[in-house]
Amino acid sequence: MERFPFILVENGLKLHVRLTPKAKKTAINGVMIDEEDKVVLKASVTTVPEKGKANAALIKLLCKEWKLAKSDIEITNGELNRHKTLLLRGDPVPLQQRLREWMKQSNV
Repeated sequence: MERFPFILVENGLKLHVRLTPKAKKTAINGVMIDEEDKVVLKASVTTVPEKGKANAALIKLLCKEWKLAKSDIEITNGELNRHKTLLLRGDPVPLQQRLREWMKQSNV
């Protein structure tokens, strides 16, 4: 059974992310199982974790990769932590299908 870093919720998808700030490049680096046995998306950004800059860079990265509006992504938990939960707003089923396809095409 495949495991994904997101789950369906009423108004979209809940996405679990492990963010590395001050990295060499801004990228989505794959999927991993964290210490709580939760599937998370690994991402890195070159910006520093000051005044929300790393969070803004993460949202910009995800918007660009998944062709979402910035207003469709909200950090709901972990704003000051490298482990974050994001809400991706939209119709959950088509959004889930789109992200699954993206993961297969990107070999994530």
